[in-house]
Amino acid sequence: MLNTNYTEKLLGFKDAFIKSVERQDKKLCIYLEMYQRIHKCPRCGERTSKVHDYRIQPIKDVPSFGEMTVIYLRKRRHVCPMCNKKFYEEVSFLPKYYRMTSRLIAYVINSLKNVGSIKSVASTANISQPTAARIFDHIGYFNKELPRALSIDEFRGNAGGEKFQCIVTDPENKRVLDILPNRKTEDLSGYFLKYKERKKVQYFVIDMSGPYRNLAKSLFPHAKIIADKYHVVRQVIWAFENVRKEEQSKFHDARRKYFKRSRKVLLKKPETLSPEEAAQVSAMLNASERLRQAYFMKNEFHKFMECKNREEARKQLGIWYMMAVGYNLPEFQACTKTFINWQEEILNSFEYPFTNGYTEGVNNKIKVIKRNAFGVRNFSRFRNHILHVMS
Repeated sequence: MLNTNYTEKLLGFKDAFIKSVERQDKKLCIYLEMYQRIHKCPRCGERTSKVHDYRIQPIKDVPSFGEMTVIYLRKRRHVCPMCNKKFYEEVSFLPKYYRMTSRLIAYVINSLKNVGSIKSVASTANISQPTAARIFDHIGYFNKELPRALSIDEFRGNAGGEKFQCIVTDPENKRVLDILPNRKTEDLSGYFLKYKERKKVQYFVIDMSGPYRNLAKSLFPHAKIIADKYHVVRQVIWAFENVRKEEQSKFHDARRKYFKRSRKVLLKKPETLSPEEAAQVSAMLNASERLRQAYFMKNEFHKFMECKNREEARKQLGIWYMMAVGYNLPEFQACTKTFINWQEEILNSFEYPFTNGYTEGVNNKIKVIKRNAFGVRNFSRFRNHILHVMS
């Protein structure tokens, strides 16, 4: 009796006693039966313990000791003495109409909080992939209200027939609010119009996308629009890279490849270069005057990004504009036009402490989910998996 109690505690079954445990073909087979109790008739409410017959029901359980586990439950079917209704006894660990334990269902749902695929979780749990998917489809995530700060970005999801999906996050509390099926302006407007208290949103962080800015101005007129700093710097990096590519194309093959391989060194800040790297950069800049000018403009912009407040940033940006006009670099002049168009949103990033950093981090995690699953076509399931992992 003492050994039986230890086994029951180890396996975690309540109101049941284990008759035997066997191992068959790398499978752990547990034979058990529920303690007999009085049950209530579902038709007339009469209480009875009268047994009509028994059946053996195989039930899948969570893997035990590295082996798949199957429970063989000797299940009673009771009969009501008043109305002759026949019904099965209640089993605490078995949901109605299921052939797997409650803890196996919980195991599948908890395992999907990792970035692994549904297929891999199903294989570990010894169930089919469609069964694991059906279990997961019972989960639903819905956002009821908008936060003080809102961040929006798109990612390449290829789900639901759309190439790009949209992610909405709360950058202040590091929380994913929702995943939207596409990035179309009319659909985004329809989504945000469902929220009545849009005045609550005070900050709207975007990645220098014109449609997102128009969306913010029309639906959140009281919110400060903030351009994400990473995307601001990226404009300058793109301009510098265009100059480098054009200049290196003028050189012979060996020197062109040398410039191409030295790309990361050129993108580093001067103060972070080792003596060998500094000499390497100096040699490349001496070979091209346009590259030298672009390198100077790139480094000066980093100084602007290090400004501590809005007023200091405004002055430094004005200086950078004048330097861009002084150099005959069409790539940086185009960059300047973009910054003039987005100046208010760029300067807001120096006044308010919100960026798209958290959103970009979530996007990287989404790429891992998508890669592990070899792509997800069902948008609803893809959305729920992302929200489940990030919850």
